[in-house]
Amino acid sequence: MTDVHITRGASPLIVSFPHVGTDVPDDIAARMTPAALRLDDTDFAQPALYDFTGELEATTVTARWSRLVIDVNRPPDNTPLYPGQWGAGLVPTETFLGEPVYLGSPPDAAEIAARRDRYWRPYHDALKAAIEAAIEAHGFALLWDAHSISAVVPRLFEGTLPDLNMGTAEGAACGADARAAAFGVCRASGFSAVLDGRFKGGFITRTYGAPAKGAHAIQMELAKSTHLGPDNRIDEARAGRLRPVLESAMEAALDALGDGLE
Repeated sequence: MTDVHITRGASPLIVSFPHVGTDVPDDIAARMTPAALRLDDTDFAQPALYDFTGELEATTVTARWSRLVIDVNRPPDNTPLYPGQWGAGLVPTETFLGEPVYLGSPPDAAEIAARRDRYWRPYHDALKAAIEAAIEAHGFALLWDAHSISAVVPRLFEGTLPDLNMGTAEGAACGADARAAAFGVCRASGFSAVLDGRFKGGFITRTYGAPAKGAHAIQMELAKSTHLGPDNRIDEARAGRLRPVLESAMEAALDALGDGLE
């Protein structure tokens, strides 16, 4: 079985699902706590929510392995994304609730390096190839990095998170017109929305978003309550309201980028 699931589309849109994986190698699972093995920090059902991406002829890159095995949205050197704030690292040792991941000692530097080569690198090789192919074919690429999180996570933020949290690394990862067009859809959607708030984009957005080179990246961090039920399964009534917003935001950004080439 492949480490990364890739569907290849003909449009300049690439949708990344870095935190949806639920596979854990047996030797790693044997060392993990029952709390960790619930995999509660997974971005459940994101591909099902974005089931319209085939109509947009998007390329999708989907992680197989759990983010507790390795987090492909973290820097390979484990530099903190938000200095001074708690955050799960490249190989997390605690869940978002503060529960230990390992029954005994956490992975040492040698094991982390081995996991980086084995599980982290293939995801990024796939993203790079998809972005390069889109730019060659269309003159630009739009990378949409799809995420979700519980609306209340005291370790990460105070209060309740807005429904739609769009991150562009303060505009460094996405051209101004595309950024404004996508967020304009979010702001007018009836969902609460924020741009470059608590979630400004992780390693993927910050690394691959390079507007001057034709690569534009947007992270969308959704409150899970917008599309999931209490069992972490897709709630079709909720998802049915959200899908048109996400699709329209993508299309608005693509249109703005296409207009910029004319």
